[in-house]
Amino acid sequence: MKKSTCWTIALLFGLYLLVPLVLGRQLYLMSLIVSALILGGIALAWALLGNLGGMVSFGHAAFFGVGAYVSALLTLRLGWPVLPSMLLGGVGAAVASLAMLPALRLKGPYFALAILAYSQIFRILATEWRGLTGGAGGLSSIPPLPRVAGFDLSSKVGAYLVILTVVLLFVALYRRLRDSDHGLALKAMHESEDATRVVGVNSAGLKAGMLLISAAMTGIVGAFNAHTINFLEPDYAFDGSWTIIPVIAAIFGGYRSIAGPLLGAAVVYLADQLLFKSLLPIGHEIMLGALLALMIIVSPGGLLPLLAGLRRRRRDQEAAHVEA
Repeated sequence: MKKSTCWTIALLFGLYLLVPLVLGRQLYLMSLIVSALILGGIALAWALLGNLGGMVSFGHAAFFGVGAYVSALLTLRLGWPVLPSMLLGGVGAAVASLAMLPALRLKGPYFALAILAYSQIFRILATEWRGLTGGAGGLSSIPPLPRVAGFDLSSKVGAYLVILTVVLLFVALYRRLRDSDHGLALKAMHESEDATRVVGVNSAGLKAGMLLISAAMTGIVGAFNAHTINFLEPDYAFDGSWTIIPVIAAIFGGYRSIAGPLLGAAVVYLADQLLFKSLLPIGHEIMLGALLALMIIVSPGGLLPLLAGLRRRRRDQEAAHVEA
């Protein structure tokens, strides 16, 4: 058995069995881990769009909010089961992203600002469409995650297992896309989009596909969150923090890797909640910004490349010591 396969099995064993067994009774800590995974899922979706699609987005809160409202409305108004509704929340977010396709003509900060504007439009629609969304008053009593085979998925451990599974499926999808022919074409586009067009690569179609996939991933996470907190209102569902914090997490961890955004989300969110809030209850976000600035100065590639570099340096030192 390959060493990488052994590490993967050990990691899955720890995540699915050891974490619930060791921390399952510590409800506050489990809720923090669930929140970190929610942010990690959005950070991974953002990194997929940025790394493969080559597009920086400031509007993923739009996809998060749309997915949350679609799933909540399907379960509240139509009585649909929660888990299929969550998947349709992702579909709804992908459909909503179709309105943003004209922005693909823009590049760099112009695209990012255009997506930010779309996010505000969706928030206003959710506020004004009172007959459907409940307006500023929002939606309450959103059905929780169901029981499956007698196991309550709405419990802290149940919610953890659901969002963990969702995030790991995102990881598998991201890896498959990165290693596919489409992934290679997207990497080539980063070097020269005009050159790839000459050889017949549909750059606009590939970018649109990345936007739809990233939107669907974020929408599923938003739907999960809605069924976890059981309440929605526009200012919460489309809050800019659903974009800002995942972006910070992805850049901090290293958005050009798959594990980087997840590691960044865990470190950034847990450090903020467990350390920074206790040190600076009001304005603790300042320390979060300082942490990101420090990481960019020390390691522009993020935490994961920094750790890899330190490990490589240590290995070289050990090898030099043996030779001496």
